Amino acid sequence: MNTTLTIPQARMANPAFAVPDAMKPLQALGGAIAHAGLPATLLELVHLRASQINGCGVCVVQHTRIARRRGESDEKLSAVAAWRDAPYFTDAERAALALAEAVTRIADRAEPVPDELWEEAARHYDEQELGALVLAIASVNLWNRLNVATRQVAGQEW
Repeated sequence: MNTTLTIPQARMANPAFAVPDAMKPLQALGGAIAHAGLPATLLELVHLRASQINGCGVCVVQHTRIARRRGESDEKLSAVAAWRDAPYFTDAERAALALAEAVTRIADRAEPVPDELWEEAARHYDEQELGALVLAIASVNLWNRLNVATRQVAGQEW
C-alpha cells in the first residue's frame, strides 16, 4: 500500500492578487462591513459557516483563528456546523447563521431566502446591520469561490 502524501499545490496565485488593483476594492468592502455596527465575532461565525458549506479550507482555518483571537471558545467554534442543535448561540447569532446558509445555498430551493427567515433576521438587526450582514455573506462567498477554484492551500494564507 502506497502511503505517500501529496502536498496540495495552488493552481495559481489568488486572483485578488493576480489581477492588478483587484484587492483594493475587496479590502474597502471588508472595511465598510466591519464599520457597519455588527459584532466582529458575529461576522467571523457567519464567515466560518459559509466557508464550511463551500468547502473553503483557507477560509475555515482563517476565520476560526480570527474568531478564537476575538474571544470565541473552541467549544462554540467546533459547533458552528451544527448551530441549530448547539446551546452556545444567541437568537441573533442563529438568525445570522440561518441567513448565511440561505444566501450561500441560493440554488438549493425555489425561495432561496424565505420571508420568515428574513423577518427573523430583521428582528435582531436594523437595516444597516442587515445590509452589512448580506454584504459579509456575499463577500465570504466570493473569497470561498476564489480560493476553491484556484485550490488555495489552507494554512498558507497570503
